[in-house]
Amino acid sequence: MRKNLLDHTEEELIDIVTGLGEKKFRARQIYGWLAKGAASFDEMSNVPLSLRKALAEDGYYIGQPEVVTEQISKTDGTRKCLYEFRDGARVESVFMKYSYGNSICISSQVGCLMGCTFCASTMDGKLRDLTGGEMLGEVLRMRSLTGEDINHVVIMGMGEPFDNYEEVSRFLRLISDPDGMGLSLRNITVSTCGIIPMIRKFAEDFPQVNLAVSLHAPNGEMRKKTMPVARKYGYEDLLNACREYTEKTHRRITFEYALISGVNDSAEDASELADRLKGWLTHVNLIPLNEVRGREYRKSDGSSVAAFRKVLESKGIAVTVRRTLGSDIDAACGQLRALNRSDK
Repeated sequence: MRKNLLDHTEEELIDIVTGLGEKKFRARQIYGWLAKGAASFDEMSNVPLSLRKALAEDGYYIGQPEVVTEQISKTDGTRKCLYEFRDGARVESVFMKYSYGNSICISSQVGCLMGCTFCASTMDGKLRDLTGGEMLGEVLRMRSLTGEDINHVVIMGMGEPFDNYEEVSRFLRLISDPDGMGLSLRNITVSTCGIIPMIRKFAEDFPQVNLAVSLHAPNGEMRKKTMPVARKYGYEDLLNACREYTEKTHRRITFEYALISGVNDSAEDASELADRLKGWLTHVNLIPLNEVRGREYRKSDGSSVAAFRKVLESKGIAVTVRRTLGSDIDAACGQLRALNRSDK
């Protein structure tokens, strides 16, 4: 039974409060407080004390995480928080400011099982999945901490979202509920390393949500060397699933490509990638590798990044180079971990 109130839809809250002998409208009041960011029952001033006590006595709580550490980048103001949940599980989330609004990168699992060899999130394995309400708690806590609105959410932090599909789905429904936070699904991006069955299911369930696929290689053999998931889901099968996604949703798919010096950043690699993607609705987001302590890979230099981009553009591929934020506090893509580095 779910005891974190943030896990519940308004309809589910109605069942809870009516089960305690209260009227339905009390559920709407509680739901409204949760969306505003209330972290304790004491903040719910218009909810009867008797109901608040009954909820607490029945084991219900508001599962916003506690902030263990907070770091703010001196170069760009990016803010990274190490959160801790009631059971001691920890994740990291990152708040970033852009010209088009504020964005938060949240985690969907405590750690990760995917084993990508250039990523920090896999180094401690996976402790557990996060619930939809815990993911929502990451957003609410950051909004409260910064005092600023959250305009965009990317599920690109620790974990593989499609390895926790049901809870990610619950999060998407909760955060987009007009009676809750009401964030547009079009302002949310989910990133996957390429779990093909879930890509197809995602196209059915959430066609409005943006999809990003971590590709990181121009062919299957190269991809297998850095991404163990490629041994289960073949490269061509993955591209076919992505093509099906764009045809079904009419949404552009983003391919994330971390440029690793001497591994996947040659002009030949760029040309091969462009030939595979040419002619369909895609966008390539180049990410100069964010180096991770304990990993041997190094980022491509500026000239290699520029040359790679030039090849893609010359072959008609839409491409951008991701602006790196928070690298001085290990908050950039691929650098998030379950444990505070000072604890290691």
